[in-house]
Amino acid sequence: MGDTPFDLNFPFAYGGPCTQADFRTHPDDFIVDEILLEPPSGEGEHLCLQLTKRGENTGWLAEQLAKAFGVRPVDIGYHGLKDRHACTTQWFSVHLPKPDPEQAQILANLPERLEAQVVLREVRRHNKKLRRGGHLANRFTITLRNLSSDDGVGARLNRIAAEGVPNYFGEQRFGNHGSNLMWADRWLSGGEAIRNRGKRIMAQSAARSWLFNQVLAARVRDDSWRHATFDESQPSGPLWGRGRPVATEPQREYEQAVIAPWSAWLDPLEHVGLNQERRALVLQPQECHWQLDAERLVISFMLPPGGYATAVLRELCTLNNLSMPEAEQ
Repeated sequence: MGDTPFDLNFPFAYGGPCTQADFRTHPDDFIVDEILLEPPSGEGEHLCLQLTKRGENTGWLAEQLAKAFGVRPVDIGYHGLKDRHACTTQWFSVHLPKPDPEQAQILANLPERLEAQVVLREVRRHNKKLRRGGHLANRFTITLRNLSSDDGVGARLNRIAAEGVPNYFGEQRFGNHGSNLMWADRWLSGGEAIRNRGKRIMAQSAARSWLFNQVLAARVRDDSWRHATFDESQPSGPLWGRGRPVATEPQREYEQAVIAPWSAWLDPLEHVGLNQERRALVLQPQECHWQLDAERLVISFMLPPGGYATAVLRELCTLNNLSMPEAEQ
């Protein structure tokens, strides 16, 4: 592949956007609320904090929490990265086996300690560290402004709510202008080492996601993305890694043909500690509601962990993105 640019314009399921709108005009135009499978238990070695943040990166905030409480970064847990250019509410866990008075003082002045725009909503003890993807869902409330037209918007939203959208990994997974993919290609195809651990993890994640998106794009083109074909129980695509194939033989043949241009990536991806998995091709928003007036469209829906709100929005409108998304859901 060399330095060939990667095309992130994946095919649409419903013929392309039906309008254009301004996106992320203000932080409160993109609201994310994390929904837990169950509340913190109320006891245990981990102090859980529910924080609402504006304009802050989840990873950076976790580092600030580690500094504030005097623990290692690995002692901080959270269920997922949430967008920086948004108002997001999520839980963090801090491994603090022994409560002491100093912890109460830190909590009393937490925004100042973190040097961040945060509001502390709730504090509870829990018996285990919070892990990535361990929550039930994320609820999004999104305001789109200055729509170029409202023709067909209601009909398109009804179709999205009924049939779902292609479960693409969002552009933020691939870095600015596909930079994570460029690193991945130089590493996986050319053997160029990536010494920075964080950058290496982003590169392998981008490569895996790119292969999945290629398979999904092919099935959008042949209109099989919503249908269980190839003897599969439900439509799914590969998350490449080591281990026995978890796809049917017809699936493997189809997918191997689609990802053949990136075959040089496959063996290295099997040797970086990733297990072979499957990801659903259909992203089905739940509890969809919207309100449209002359000035704006407000949309609310729930997505499972790993689902991208931008995958929903792209099937509705072309986004004039006024701030670049920097994190995954």
